[in-house]
Amino acid sequence: MTGTGKLSLKSLQGIVSADEWQARVDLAACYRLVAHYGMSDMIANHITLRVPDEEDAFLINPYGMMYEEMTASCFIKITHDGEILFKPDFGALNYGFNKPGYILHSAIHRARPELSCVIHTHTYAGMAISSLQCGLLPLNQTSMRFLNIAYHDYMGVVLDMTEQEVLVKDLGTCEALILRNHGLLTVGRTVGEAFNWMHRLELSCRAQIAAMSCNSPLQEVSEKVLHETYMNYQPQVRRPYGVMEWPALLRMMDRMDPSFRD
Repeated sequence: MTGTGKLSLKSLQGIVSADEWQARVDLAACYRLVAHYGMSDMIANHITLRVPDEEDAFLINPYGMMYEEMTASCFIKITHDGEILFKPDFGALNYGFNKPGYILHSAIHRARPELSCVIHTHTYAGMAISSLQCGLLPLNQTSMRFLNIAYHDYMGVVLDMTEQEVLVKDLGTCEALILRNHGLLTVGRTVGEAFNWMHRLELSCRAQIAAMSCNSPLQEVSEKVLHETYMNYQPQVRRPYGVMEWPALLRMMDRMDPSFRD
């Protein structure tokens, strides 16, 4: 710990591969973006990222650090079975990783090898929507992209490995999942794609809570228009999410505080 309120960690640049280092930079930026957009929950929740060219390895946050202080060098590298492959020297803090986060994220990384990034949040809007029987409603153009969002019923704090099979089955091939009575989860082939999904999902939840709070009838959209709008957001008809947004988001992070690259 330094007098600036920042953890002093040895940089891993040049120690890990160039591809892993870039993955670490992107992951640190994603954590800070989640904090910037008001989607963090102190030290809770996780964003995990598959390590390039390592089939059985992904990066997870040290349990005890705030999202706003994540850096490229702070992440712990673990296997799908929870074996620690690399852990930074945190000194007396001796941070490890959170077991429920490991169980939830490793299930998806193992089952969906085409994906790289998994994001899970506990926002007030996400928790509110997850607590409603109606779930997420297609009330606006943004939420219409989630017309076929997946749902996973609450089974308690994620401490039982047997929940992994149910979780993976419920997610299926979707990019977004509402964990009932819990929160939100998105996945992506890149960090930028997963963050884009989460940002839009969070906006959809906030908009629904705002609309439902007005005590006024909700404006419905025809099934035909709903389906057409949903199809306009599918991969075969548009560029992948995050391709244009991610470089711009990284520039914003560099202007705000480039220490995520440390």
